[in-house]
Amino acid sequence: MSRDSGRRTGNHHRPKRYHRRLRHVFYMAAQTAMMRPGPSRDYYPKKRAEGLIHTQALLALARRRVDVLWAMLRDKRHFTPTPPATQSA
Repeated sequence: MSRDSGRRTGNHHRPKRYHRRLRHVFYMAAQTAMMRPGPSRDYYPKKRAEGLIHTQALLALARRRVDVLWAMLRDKRHFTPTPPATQSA
């Protein structure tokens, strides 16, 4: 989408809400994780079964990996393939 004033053409606005290189890293990590057995590989076909095309399912996997990483940092936990048991009240 061009956001120019009319005097200049092709002045494309670059989004500032995300880091392009970091986004690319998570995309490549999701692509690699999709090929190896584990929870990421199980998540990808689930998304495809929901009707998403390959790139949409891959981006969903990348977002999920970001969410998992954020939760690990927030809770100061190590990664385990199975989710931790929740404490009942």
